[in-house]
Amino acid sequence: MKYFTVYILECADASFYTGITSNLASRIAIHQSGKTRGYTSSRLPVKLVWYKEFIDDPSQAIIWEKRIKGWSRRKKKALINGDWDKMVQYSKNYTEYNHKID
Repeated sequence: MKYFTVYILECADASFYTGITSNLASRIAIHQSGKTRGYTSSRLPVKLVWYKEFIDDPSQAIIWEKRIKGWSRRKKKALINGDWDKMVQYSKNYTEYNHKID
């Protein structure tokens, strides 16, 4: 069985990085080393704050990664915190409503 993992890292500047891997521990070590020469290399250290595993189906993992990358910061924070009510609330088009969403 092969696992594909979508993950979110919180960077030292409080930004989030979303990625996909087949070896989470190794991938986080690469991010922490600064050898990626990408987004996280100048924002060290990073901390794993969320992940979801997909068994034998990389296509579902890729869909989730792309979906999360398109989300707002507050929606990502709701996912990380497991706050499903806010996930639903932040999924709505807030411009259609007359009330403020925090």
